[in-house]
Amino acid sequence: MDMETVKARGLVLLGCGKMGSAMLEGWLKQGLPAASVWVIDPRPSDWLMATGVQINQPLPGSPAIVLIAVKPQMMAEALPTLQGMGNGPTLFLSVAAGTTISHYEQVLGAGTPIVRAMPNTPAAIGRGITAITGNAQASEEHLALAEALLAAVGQVVRLEGEHQMDAVTAVSGSGPAYVFHLIETLAAAGEAEGLPPALALQLAKATVGGAGALAEASPETPAQLRINVTSPAGTTAAALEVLMDEETGFPPLLKKAVKAAADRGRELGK
Repeated sequence: MDMETVKARGLVLLGCGKMGSAMLEGWLKQGLPAASVWVIDPRPSDWLMATGVQINQPLPGSPAIVLIAVKPQMMAEALPTLQGMGNGPTLFLSVAAGTTISHYEQVLGAGTPIVRAMPNTPAAIGRGITAITGNAQASEEHLALAEALLAAVGQVVRLEGEHQMDAVTAVSGSGPAYVFHLIETLAAAGEAEGLPPALALQLAKATVGGAGALAEASPETPAQLRINVTSPAGTTAAALEVLMDEETGFPPLLKKAVKAAADRGRELGK
């Protein structure tokens, strides 16, 4: 199964909000014909209407792939409408948070190939990272197809299994929010030291964005990059003494935060 199969048999996108739109934009740019795409969405955006894809039209009987990108709240009404495509050659790929593979198997049938994925919001600018895992029916071909589709919005990694999904959600799925909060609080701290708000925010955004890009591009570890910036007894060292405190700094704080997110994910999955 490859993109040619998708062109021939069609792709159904269930839900086209921010994540669905980001992916669709990537696929269309990569040459997937609009005529091969069916979108089901109760409130299609102006952007979606202008793409030329088929919106809320009768679906093909056996599309290559159904991508589920609806909000968890809408899952209950949306998913049963696709039951007829279950237990067949159609791959179901879910980017919906919190819905387990076993739930899809209950609704669609145990013979349905299912790949569950956890993307994150930097997908909107092609800088996402998505983790995927499949059920017993999902072959290597299915996983490769899911990877090819998700690569339109960033990096893709494969998990050992669904048991790792809550940890991934807590690190990369929810993680952008932690970084946005870091930018907010860094800017506020700059203001407290006497900088105008707009300047403090510009400095904080560019610093976090630039440091993240450097960490990704550099062969050195984040620990080494940190050491490179830290002169003995200098200004950076003074700040890191506070941030790296084993009792009150980042180490216990982030561990606690990520654990809270993972625990909540496990609760929601039940």
